[in-house]
Amino acid sequence: MSSQISLFDRTLQVSAEWLEFPLCGLRWIDWDNFLLNPRRLRGSDFLMRWSQGVWSEERLVTAVNDTGRFFALPYGPSGVAPSDDINAYELYFERLEKAGLLDVKRPDLLIFSITRREHVLEAVRALGGLSELPFILEDHLAMLLDDALLAVECENSLWKARQMPDYRAELKPQRRLNGKLGLKKNAVLPTIIVKEEDRERLRSWQAKNAIPVHVWQVFYDLAWGISFDRVEALVEEGLIEPTRQIYQAPSGATSQKIIYKVYYHYAYELGESVEEPQLEAASIVDKNGHILPFVKFAGGNLKLSAAAVKLLEELV
Repeated sequence: MSSQISLFDRTLQVSAEWLEFPLCGLRWIDWDNFLLNPRRLRGSDFLMRWSQGVWSEERLVTAVNDTGRFFALPYGPSGVAPSDDINAYELYFERLEKAGLLDVKRPDLLIFSITRREHVLEAVRALGGLSELPFILEDHLAMLLDDALLAVECENSLWKARQMPDYRAELKPQRRLNGKLGLKKNAVLPTIIVKEEDRERLRSWQAKNAIPVHVWQVFYDLAWGISFDRVEALVEEGLIEPTRQIYQAPSGATSQKIIYKVYYHYAYELGESVEEPQLEAASIVDKNGHILPFVKFAGGNLKLSAAAVKLLEELV
């Protein structure tokens, strides 16, 4: 992980496959000087990614709360960052950097039993509210962490899982995996994404706080979950190979990262959309009056599966 990339840029990084079109070979673009306090955004991809991440986490929080037996709170810095103002979003992450929290890794959500709701909310109020949690060292958050049943790292994908070409494909022995089960390298199917740069930090967080970490991947229509320990075992067993991915930040900086795409076959069904979200037109205006349009997700409900609820019940 490069220390030269700011936390703001790192948070809004977009993989190369997200980018709408390449800018190489173009000598002049009339909106190339688009400024956002004062970063340059080279297209709508970054704003769409930001908006989608916020929307996805909110759907998960609502889905957990709708069980009536559990509730979720945003815990990582992205989940409690400003969600309707990109300038305020950047200033928020600059504040995190100034607080020396650049490399702190926290799961996105904490999940609690509903029976501890008032106690947990009172603890949050005493700490200054949800928006202040990222600026408080975890050594001072025992009153909150002691009640947590599960920590969740949230990921989202701009795909309809059921329509992906290799959805429902069976795992078969693969030569590159020395006969172990898998799929062809270029298979297009639902996967749960874990970054190599996050593995050690999630491993350390889980060990330090004695709270199990799971990764929840949300697609447009379906969602899957998997324990972080299970991901680690799959990687160690050679069942899931590393993939090199190119990412680009709003500033234009690019970096290569190793990621692991875990087949959904190894995960548990987390939930299903019972009300499809809508795609809405949105835009922001820079300080010079320049307009940048993008598409955002709105609405839609996700219902947790019986398997996910049972998993939570076993943690109580």
